[in-house]
Amino acid sequence: MQNDVLRLFFALGCPPELAEAIASWRSNLHLHGRPVAAANLHLTLAFLGQQPRARVAQLQELANGLRVPAFDLRLDRLGRHRNGLLYLAPSHTPEALLELVEQLCKHLSGAAIQLESRPFRAHLSLLRHCPAQPIEANPCFDWPVTRFSLFVSEQNTRGTHYRPLHTWPLLHSAPCAGR
Repeated sequence: MQNDVLRLFFALGCPPELAEAIASWRSNLHLHGRPVAAANLHLTLAFLGQQPRARVAQLQELANGLRVPAFDLRLDRLGRHRNGLLYLAPSHTPEALLELVEQLCKHLSGAAIQLESRPFRAHLSLLRHCPAQPIEANPCFDWPVTRFSLFVSEQNTRGTHYRPLHTWPLLHSAPCAGR
């Protein structure tokens, strides 16, 4: 039965205010292609693909064990893959983001969950089927990352929607003594 299988991924869900700012900036570029809905903007940490619904509890338990500090992510580079995917990316990937991905993948592999073999490259998809990358685009979006989520990809008559099933906070750093 199809309801017993979910299309899942771990990701950083883009905060609504930031997603709206990015979508507005993207609109001002006047590009052709299929825009990713502002509500769906995210940065994938690990794509799990089709998974049995019964596995969600195991994935939640697995993510409960992750201990990574919150971090700031600056999306300041615009790129385009040959397949026409236009994306935002950081020119410098924060160590805490790499640590989060590494811990997550280690836990997933330990649970015998098959992952993609390609290396992690932090990016936020903006537009699909984009014929060209704009030359005069200078993005700069600061994102204080304080949580990550397990998402399900759902199809309906209006298209694809990404819904968080569970969200976990990242660790807050303690303030320095004497300040």
